[in-house]
Amino acid sequence: MSYQVLARKWRPRRFEEVVGQEHVLRPLIHALDHNRLHHAYLFTGTRGVGKTTLGRILAKSLNCEQGVSAHPCGLCSACVAIDEGRFVDMLEVDAASRTKVEDTRELLENVQYLPSAGRYKVYLIDEVHMLSNHSFNALLKTLEEPPPHVKFLLATTDPQKLPVTILSRCLRFNLKAIPIGLITQRLQFILQAEAVINEAAALNLLARAAEGSMRDALSLVDQAIAFGGGQVSLEATGNMLGTLDRSQVWDILDALAQRQGGALLAVVQRLTELGVDSGLVLSELLSALHQVAVAQVVPEASSAENDARLHLIATQLSPEDVQLFYQIALLGRRDLPHASDARSALEMTLLRMLAFQPVTGEWSSQSAAMPIAAPATAASARVATPSRVAPATPKTAAPLAQVAPPLAMLPIGEEKSPTYTGDAPDWVNLVGALNLSGMVRELARQCTWCGRDDHKITLSIKPGQANVATALTVERLQKALATYYNTNIKLVIETRDDGAETPAQRGERERRARQQQAEDTIRADPNVRAMQELLGARIEAVRPISDKDEKK
Repeated sequence: MSYQVLARKWRPRRFEEVVGQEHVLRPLIHALDHNRLHHAYLFTGTRGVGKTTLGRILAKSLNCEQGVSAHPCGLCSACVAIDEGRFVDMLEVDAASRTKVEDTRELLENVQYLPSAGRYKVYLIDEVHMLSNHSFNALLKTLEEPPPHVKFLLATTDPQKLPVTILSRCLRFNLKAIPIGLITQRLQFILQAEAVINEAAALNLLARAAEGSMRDALSLVDQAIAFGGGQVSLEATGNMLGTLDRSQVWDILDALAQRQGGALLAVVQRLTELGVDSGLVLSELLSALHQVAVAQVVPEASSAENDARLHLIATQLSPEDVQLFYQIALLGRRDLPHASDARSALEMTLLRMLAFQPVTGEWSSQSAAMPIAAPATAASARVATPSRVAPATPKTAAPLAQVAPPLAMLPIGEEKSPTYTGDAPDWVNLVGALNLSGMVRELARQCTWCGRDDHKITLSIKPGQANVATALTVERLQKALATYYNTNIKLVIETRDDGAETPAQRGERERRARQQQAEDTIRADPNVRAMQELLGARIEAVRPISDKDEKK
């Protein structure tokens, strides 16, 4: 007997064998068990997910000699004939090759006649969206009111091309792409039954390459068995698919984490010598960054694959860097076709990740070759005009957040800036000197200075604005203050209303004053008044020239 490919040999013959489509199986099984059958079913989904397979199983359920049920025997003459594709009352048509209206009319000529051998006459039309408009019109009336002994089963990969008149007359089921885990489990079961030696990592690689299609996965398994000489190994499968060894991707991320430009280019050189496609490198890098982000934010949902390297990289990179690298890699892959040289485009993408990393010192040609552990130089502009602030200390005051001092700051003994114990600095000007942005800047603008005791700075924030004082924003503000004073700083933010004016309130007050002054100046201008009197001009809006879009 000739060899039968795995995709045909292991094609599901019962609903229980269909993988990953429980949302479709449940209503079909209930309809069959309770005899609530529709006259037309439409199965949609990508290739290889089970559309025509479900149609054949449904045809067996309808014509099994044991009766209509969701569990056909598979042994009677009707079931065997349907499995072998020779059942006289089941007409399986490929609409892609029979698009003309004459073909559709010929197909429907015998609809009114009773089935010859089965209980129902079943029309299984694959890729039904390929029919012409005239063919759809010829099918429309029969599809709406077919004889009671006829069932239509339609399958398509592109339901958007179907007329709404056809869609409204069918019971539609959308088949999903099969998850990688379910495909891997099914491949393990099949290869175990076939007595084929395999590696779990190789099967996972094949499942990913199948992109949600079980049929494609089984075809790739056939190819991998032939390529590997009767077994499915990770090395042979990777060579067959032309995929990238994930360890090379971890090497790239490790070089990025250590900011070692030389090591980064060395990895690219090795990949070029192996002939790996640059687009594939960026795709695998995106996948690895996704795993790192999941491991950082939701550790319990992280995959166990490459567990040691994954968690090592997750501790070396900050969540912000992971998101930045992902975006840069995404844009680099998009722009890859426009580059004159794929390798240089890949190198530029990776070097861009180094260039856009936040640095803590002056940039030099050696910055990409070694990690930078030195702290940032203190801001050159110091606030020299102190302003006394006497905040109230109600009994209900409680620390909102206390963040441990950063590890990269100078030891306490090496402090180079003065210690404020009484007089406070001008907090508004100090916030400007810190060069903050985003939510950290908004947190600083909503706070008021309470005092500093050696290496502890206390701020207060009104209860209505306390939502901006998250653990992350407080930590970043603490780091900015520690960099400014060039020493370890412990930041404590208390939730209370001490009546002092915050930088945000001061900025709003000054903005309103500038606006009022501008309006008064315009109204008093003799030229403006002359245009109002002679031409009937109106003042619609006034904006001060000195008013900036950016809030102070």
